[in-house]
Amino acid sequence: MRSSNGTGGAGERSEEVIVFPDREEMGREAAAAFARWASEAVRGGGRFAAALSGGATPRPLYRSLAGSPFREAIPWKGVHLFWGDERCVPPDHPDSNYRMAYETWISKVPIPLENVHRMKGEEDPKAAADEYEEQLRAFFGSAGWPAFDLILLGVGVDGHTASLFPGSSVLNQQRRWVAAPYVEKLKTHRLTLTLPVLNHARRVLFLAAGEEKAEIMKTILITDPAEVPLPARLIEPRHGRRLFFLDQTAAAWMNRKRGDDR
Repeated sequence: MRSSNGTGGAGERSEEVIVFPDREEMGREAAAAFARWASEAVRGGGRFAAALSGGATPRPLYRSLAGSPFREAIPWKGVHLFWGDERCVPPDHPDSNYRMAYETWISKVPIPLENVHRMKGEEDPKAAADEYEEQLRAFFGSAGWPAFDLILLGVGVDGHTASLFPGSSVLNQQRRWVAAPYVEKLKTHRLTLTLPVLNHARRVLFLAAGEEKAEIMKTILITDPAEVPLPARLIEPRHGRRLFFLDQTAAAWMNRKRGDDR
C-alpha cells in the first residue's frame, strides 16, 4: 500500500506513506532506499550524511545494510553516520543507540571509523551536547542550519521522536543544533538533535511497527500540528521529503478508514 502527497520537485515539500507486510520487509526496503540515496549523494557531491535512530524498529534495516547486496553496493568511504539522539550511557551499555547500530551493522561493513560520529553519552550531558554540536559545525559549516541527506526517526506512543518529548522546553530551541534536555518521565538527561536541525534535512524517514503505534501514527498523519503539537507531528522538513515506512499493524487505522469511506 502506498500513498503520497506533493510532487517532490526541487524546493518543494513532499510526503509519502508506504505500508509493508511486516517489519522485516520494511527493513529490507528501507535498506534499499538508504543504499540508493547514499550512492546518489556520493556520486553527486562526494559524501552522504545520515543521522541514525535507536530502539528496536530499525534493527531489520541495520541487519539488511550489513549483508548482501547492500554491503557491497554502498560507497562506504563517502558515507558519514551521525545519531539523532543518544541515551546518557557509555557506548558499550545495552541501552546505547550507538552500540545497537555498531553491533548490528557498522562493525560488519567497510566504513572508515573516522566516518562514524557518535554522541558521547558517557560524558557530562551539556558538555557532550556542546562537543557534538562542534562536530556538526565542523562537518557542515557554521553558516546556516546543517542539511543531513537523511535522518532516520522512530515514534514513541506518546508522540516523541529522537529525544524530543511532549512538553519539553527544548521544542522551543531555535539556536542550538544539539541539546541535552532532562526528560522528567525517564528521570534522566538525553542528547538530541533539535527541531530546526530535523526540519532542515533533505529527507526524514520515520519507521514505525507494531499495533501499539497505530493510534499515534493516525494522529501524526491526519491532524494539524497546531492542534496536536506532538514532537513527531512537528517534523516537517522545509525543503525536503517526509517519508513514513509502516508495517501493517502500525497502519491498521488506514485500512479501517478506507473501509469507512466505501
